[in-house]
Parts: sequence; C-alpha cells; structure tokens
Amino acid sequence: MDVPTLETDLRMLRDKVLLLGGQSETALSHAARALIQRDSTLAQQVISDDDEIDSVESEIDELCAQILTRQRNLPPEDLRFVIGVLRTTPMIERIADHAVNIARHTIKLNDEPQLKPFIDLPRMAEIVKQMLAASLDALTQRDAIRAKQTIRRDTEVDLLYRRIFNELMAFMTSDLAAVTRSAELLFVIKHLERIADYVTNICEQVVYLAEGRVIKHTPEAWLGDAVEP
Repeated sequence: MDVPTLETDLRMLRDKVLLLGGQSETALSHAARALIQRDSTLAQQVISDDDEIDSVESEIDELCAQILTRQRNLPPEDLRFVIGVLRTTPMIERIADHAVNIARHTIKLNDEPQLKPFIDLPRMAEIVKQMLAASLDALTQRDAIRAKQTIRRDTEVDLLYRRIFNELMAFMTSDLAAVTRSAELLFVIKHLERIADYVTNICEQVVYLAEGRVIKHTPEAWLGDAVEP
C-alpha cells in the first residue's frame, strides 16, 4: 500500500468534509438570522449559495470512490472513516437544503406583517445550530462522547417544536388572517426539527467511526456512556 498517498487522500477528504460542514453551518446560521431579522437579501443569499454546496458534496463522493479504488486493504479505522463520510455527506448536504427551504419561507413571510415577536423559535434555531457545530466537530475528531452528548440535545428541540407547533395551531384556529403566516412558520420549525434529526444521525455515525459499533437501534446500549462536559 502506498502509505503517503493514502495519508494525502485521507487528509484531503477530511478537508473537504470540513469545507462542506462549514458551508452547511453558514447556510443554517444565515437562514436563521434572515428569519429572525426579516432579512430577505440574506435569505436569497442562502438560496444562491446552495449550488456550491452541492458541488462540494459531489467532490467528496468522487474522492471516496478514488480512495476505495486505489487503496487496497485499508486499515479498519480508515475504512470506517471513508464509509462514515459516504454516509454522513448526504446528511450534511440535506441540512443545507433545509436551510434553503427556511430561507424560501422567510422570503414569503417578509411579504406580510410579522405574526408575533419570536421567543421560542430563536431558541430552537440556536440549539439546532449548536448541535450541528458539535456534530461536525465530533465527526472530524472522531469524538464519540461529544457525539452522544449532542444526541441528547435532540430532546430539547422536540420540546420546543411541540410548544411552537401548539402555539401556531392556536393562532390558526383563532384568527383566519393568521393562517398563511402560521403555516409558513410551521414549515420552518419542521425544517429545524428535521435538521436536528440529521444531526442525530451524523452523531450515530461518529460513534460507529470511533468505536466500531452501531447505536442507532439500540439506544439503551450507550445511554450511560457519555459524561457531562
């Protein structure tokens, strides 16, 4: 095996994953800020930048294929890393797609008066952003403990989702004029909730990378593993 070539390929792959992760983080951060600050220009920028994210995803897929083709008898850790990247890259790209959808709903919402002051929604968006950043750090560092800690935060997102959902449904039933705006916000919180789900899936892959075990269908196997930071 050509060790220098393998090291170069893996380093390039990590760099590409970091780039894609950073782009998705930026897309989510800008989409959330555009929503809260009612900034349609920033929302449009999120939409425009999505093509570049798609391009980086394609480059990662090609690089993974090259590594698996050129490098025979990959060490188990490196093989798991390449497989993990192949599994997580589509999730990271899908997170950016959800950010784009949030931006599109933001543009529609900005054509109407604001429904109400945002309280829980910025908190939900902030938690999701923190989860995404932590999951990407855990992925690049193969940090299983941080990944497990991040998975736990999905409960916070779910609680806020249900709270905001119920509030918006109350608006819709009590004021017909609020139906369209409430519906747009329902889409927004669903996109945030789905991003948190993708983050959870990324973290599950990190545990596989670091420990070589699958926890997706057996949460009881790892509930006590992670320590508080």
